[in-house]
Amino acid sequence: MADAPALGAGAAKAAWRFDPSLAYNDRAGWRGPPRPSDRPPPYTGSAMQITRTPGPDSTIQLEIELPPERLSRAIDDAVRRLARGTRVPGFRPGKAPRAVLERHLGPGAVLDEAVEHLVQDSYREALVQEEILPLTNADVDVVQAEEGKPLIFKATVQVPPDVHLGDYKGFNFGPEIDTIDDARVDKVLEELRDQNATLAAVEGRGAQDGDYAVISFVGSRDGEPFEGGTSERMPIILGQERLIPGFEANLLGLEVGGSTEFDITFPDDYPETELAGQVAHFAVDLRELREKVMPELDQDFIGTLGDFADLDALRADVKERLERNALDRARHGFADQIIDYAVANSTVDLPPILVDQEVEVMHDEFRASIARQGITEEAYLKALDKSDSDLHAEFRPGAEKRVRTLLVLSKIADAEGITVPDAEVDAEVARGRERYPDDARLQEYFSSDRGRSYIRSTLRRSRVVEGLIDEWLAAHPEQGPLPHLEDMPGDAHDHDGHDHDAANATANAAIDATDPGSILQDVPAEDVPTPAG
Repeated sequence: MADAPALGAGAAKAAWRFDPSLAYNDRAGWRGPPRPSDRPPPYTGSAMQITRTPGPDSTIQLEIELPPERLSRAIDDAVRRLARGTRVPGFRPGKAPRAVLERHLGPGAVLDEAVEHLVQDSYREALVQEEILPLTNADVDVVQAEEGKPLIFKATVQVPPDVHLGDYKGFNFGPEIDTIDDARVDKVLEELRDQNATLAAVEGRGAQDGDYAVISFVGSRDGEPFEGGTSERMPIILGQERLIPGFEANLLGLEVGGSTEFDITFPDDYPETELAGQVAHFAVDLRELREKVMPELDQDFIGTLGDFADLDALRADVKERLERNALDRARHGFADQIIDYAVANSTVDLPPILVDQEVEVMHDEFRASIARQGITEEAYLKALDKSDSDLHAEFRPGAEKRVRTLLVLSKIADAEGITVPDAEVDAEVARGRERYPDDARLQEYFSSDRGRSYIRSTLRRSRVVEGLIDEWLAAHPEQGPLPHLEDMPGDAHDHDGHDHDAANATANAAIDATDPGSILQDVPAEDVPTPAG
């Protein structure tokens, strides 16, 4: 150790942050303190006095006092370590005495080295003795570190919050299933026609809402064109107001080859502040104009959609698919209601650090979402005149709800004795690898210990909610089955749920996050002492 901490006489006021691996388990993610067999503390002969005081925001303060002889032995060890790692002229490695080392490294180097190591080791002992499950790094303040006196330090430890469950089964609501009538079927058939429509050139009339137009325009202020106000060829759908409000209305009635000029006022909240609230003049030429032509609902069109004998057969298939989707939506909506009910009846003191982490997860999800639309975060923030801090403030209420929900569902899983075998986690990892073979980050995360903990927690929470639904359905046979889409015959189901899970996992992977729900479960019993009551 070539460079010792230069705390000197200020050692008594020093603070360290501890390695989070103190609370990490290779198999299950976050775990309890290390067992004595994991790393036997080097000093076990003298008693350690611990005063435990509950703190705010799911913290515990430990005041730890070690007898002078333990500090003395730690100093002897520190001299040996520093001697081995420090080049001192005239001395072979490991042979320099303490006085020489302190002249070379500073008068407090040996004491600081001894205190740092002794604090680390005794902190581990205290976690085991007090049966504390650390959630994050500990904040440590050394109160007294003088030779011949007891070593005294305080450690503020963030621990998993207490979750007090209320009622989560006695709800008086049930699933709400949409009625599929002829009007719903007609709407789908119209959508199918629209999806298969073609565009034809407009002849013999002027432009109207719904037409597909290609225009060129020049915008000016005080007779001078302004930046971004000119286009040689811009496609628009009239009536959708994709441009400045009121712009497209000035094009109605115009025929291909025609031109028009008009003044228009930019909205006060227009992103380009130099134009906001300003009047501009536009000269517009209509280059192309097409209209949507939808196919007739005849046998020729029906044949392009599948093997349907006639319109009645198509309508029957559409209705069956809509009914399957309605059952799936009802199950998901019912699940959301049950979750909201359970969370509303529970009490959780949310640790800020878990909320902060979930804010980062949501930020990364948002970043990925706008990237898929070809928008950079920098451009988005500039357009809306926002900062990262503004985004985090917007995300925070949602992050708090997420964390609270994850913790409550994990607590219910504890109460219901729900576990997820390793084989199911392995199977889910294999499915993730197969489904997203080109996502290197997601592949690595799912294969990691923390990623496996995320998968296990997700499966466990899902099993909690599905179990509550099935239990309610068993008690209300008049309701009838309420299957998931993927559990029904046919090929109607989509993968929106899977894609959401993948997006959330990717965001967790991006910041190396720990699933808040995993800190309360999936820990092997032999690894975690039973929490003190």
